[in-house]
Amino acid sequence: MKPETIPGFDCLEFKRKVQAEIYEKTKNMTVEEQIEYFRQAAANGPFADLWKRIARTPRGEETSRTGTIKKS
Repeated sequence: MKPETIPGFDCLEFKRKVQAEIYEKTKNMTVEEQIEYFRQAAANGPFADLWKRIARTPRGEETSRTGTIKKS
């Protein structure tokens, strides 16, 4: 499957912009505050459902998009 491209979208420019925004938000935070910032971002962001499913998965098991898979 060939990756879809979006004309005019510069991936590296987007990445750098987002990194700069995160830096500005977190630059004066303590380590503990930064950890909480990223935990909240993971819990409330676009991948929150995946994050919650991973957090619930016992060690020794893997998750897939459809559920939990036992490791053999």
